[in-house]
Amino acid sequence: MQVSVESTSALERRMTVGVPVERIETEVNKRLQQTARKAKVAGFRPGKVPMSVIRQRYEDSARQEALGDLIQATFYEAVVEQKLNPAGSPAVEPKTFEKGKDLEYVATFEVFPEFVVAGLETIAIERLQADVADADLDNMLEILRKQNTRFEVVERAAEDSDQLNIDFAGQIDGEAFAGGSATGSQLVLGSGRMIPGFEDALVGAKAGDVRVINPVFPEDYQNLDLAGKTAEFTVTVNSVSAPQLPELNDEFFAQFGVKEGGLEGFRAEVRKNMERELRQAIKSKVKNQVMDGLLAANPIEVPKSLIGNEVNRLRVQAVQQFGGNIKPEQLPAELFEEQAKRRVVLGLIVAEVVKQFELKPDDARVREMIQEMASAYQEPEQVVAWYYKNDQQMNEVRSVVLEEQVVDTVLQKANVTDKSVSYEEAVKPVEAPQAA
Repeated sequence: MQVSVESTSALERRMTVGVPVERIETEVNKRLQQTARKAKVAGFRPGKVPMSVIRQRYEDSARQEALGDLIQATFYEAVVEQKLNPAGSPAVEPKTFEKGKDLEYVATFEVFPEFVVAGLETIAIERLQADVADADLDNMLEILRKQNTRFEVVERAAEDSDQLNIDFAGQIDGEAFAGGSATGSQLVLGSGRMIPGFEDALVGAKAGDVRVINPVFPEDYQNLDLAGKTAEFTVTVNSVSAPQLPELNDEFFAQFGVKEGGLEGFRAEVRKNMERELRQAIKSKVKNQVMDGLLAANPIEVPKSLIGNEVNRLRVQAVQQFGGNIKPEQLPAELFEEQAKRRVVLGLIVAEVVKQFELKPDDARVREMIQEMASAYQEPEQVVAWYYKNDQQMNEVRSVVLEEQVVDTVLQKANVTDKSVSYEEAVKPVEAPQAA
C-alpha cells in the first residue's frame, strides 16, 4: 500500500492511498466464494453452482462491496502508519476505480491540533470566601414564607401586593386587539405582569368597581403592532385579596420535608441547603474563571467538523428545550457557532491537561460528590445505591470529578487571591456579557 500526505492547511490533510490490484482481487474472490456456498441458482444444488456462473451474476456487486470495505480499512491503516489523528469522517474521492488496476483514492480530512497546555501561571483567579450568617438565614426564611403566600378576600380598597380578580377588555383606536381581554384573571398589584401603568391604576379599587385606564405599551414591546401605542382598558374588579404569610409552624416545616425539631430543626435544614448552594456557587465561579483563563492562555485552531458536530448537538438541545414543530436543522447555525467553538476548544484543552498531568477520577471524590447530591433527598442512602448501580450516571459523575481535578491542577499554578464577600454576593449569578 502506497501512502502520501499533503497539508492543505493547519489542520486539513489530503492523503493519497494506493491499494495493489492483488489485494483487491483477493477480497473480491473471498466474497464470491462466500456467495457460492449459499447462492440459490435454478438448475443447481446449493453449494454446487459453478464459479463461472457465480462470477457472472455476482462479481459486480462483490467488487463494489470489496472496494468500499478496502477504502475504509486502508484509510485507518494509513492514518496509523502516518501517525495522524483524524477529527471526523474523511471525504473520499476515487482517482482510479477500474477493474484490473490498482485502486487509488484521495481522502481529505481534518486532524486534531497538537499542542501543549501552557501559561497556567498567568491565569488570575479571584476566589470568593463567604459564610451563611444568621441574617442570611432569616432572610431566606422570609423568602420561603413569601413564596408560600396565601391570599384571603378582604372588604377594602386594593393596596400594593394585593391580588385582584379582574375582567378586562382593551381597545386601541376603538378596535379590540388579540390578547387584550380576559375574564377572571388573577393579578398581584406590583408584580409587573402587566404593561406599565396598568397595575398602578388599580390601586385603591374595590370589589365591584369598574375603571377605564389608559396605559401605554412600551416602545420595545414584543408585539410591534402595539409598541408605543396608548390603549384603553375597561377593568371590572371582582374581588380584592390580601396576602397572608404562613406562620413558621410544624405544618409549614412539613411542606419542606422537616417533620421533627420544630423551628430550630427547620433552620438547621435550611442553613444546610444554603451552605450547599454557597459551596456550589463559589466552585462554579472559580471554574468559570479557570476555563476562561485556559482559553486566553491557549489559543488553538480547532477542526471545523468538530464545531459543526457541536452546533448540531446544540440545535437538538434547543428544540428539546423549547419544543415546537421546528426541526433542528432549520435553526441557523450562526446562533450556536460561538458557543459550539468554546465548548470544542475547552474540551480539547481540558483533555490535554488530563493527559499532561496524568489525571484520573479520584474514587473518594466521586463518592463524596454522590453523597453531596444525595443529601438533598429524604432517603440519601437509596440515591447513593442507585448511582452505583447505574454505569451511565457513574461515568457522568466521574467526568465531573475529573473536570474538578483539572480546575484544582490549574489553581495550584495560577495566581489566586481570596476575597471575603457576603452570602448574597457569593451566590449571585454572574451577569452574561452584553452582546457587541
